[in-house]
Amino acid sequence: MENKFSVAISFGHDLGWIDYDADTKSATVNINNAEAKELTEKYLSEKHSINVPHETLMDFTPEEIDPLADTASFKLAITRLWNETKVHVDWSRPVDYVKKHPSY
Repeated sequence: MENKFSVAISFGHDLGWIDYDADTKSATVNINNAEAKELTEKYLSEKHSINVPHETLMDFTPEEIDPLADTASFKLAITRLWNETKVHVDWSRPVDYVKKHPSY
């Protein structure tokens, strides 16, 4: 069984995607922009303190998240990718389309 997750990203006028493989705990950043690729790879290689919500909108606990530990951690970590890198996660953009057409 494959344990992979892909999501579309964009940076300026460049489209791309990230492939996460939970079996190998690795991510591959695919974007034709060296700055975006470098920033994203650096972000994914570091642990981050992220306020994780719990019972209410006011109930958050900071937790240390390793983006490559598992799929849930990867998904949580990339919700903060824009704040740290200005690389946008395009949750609603079909990643299969971006893989076929990696430009606007």
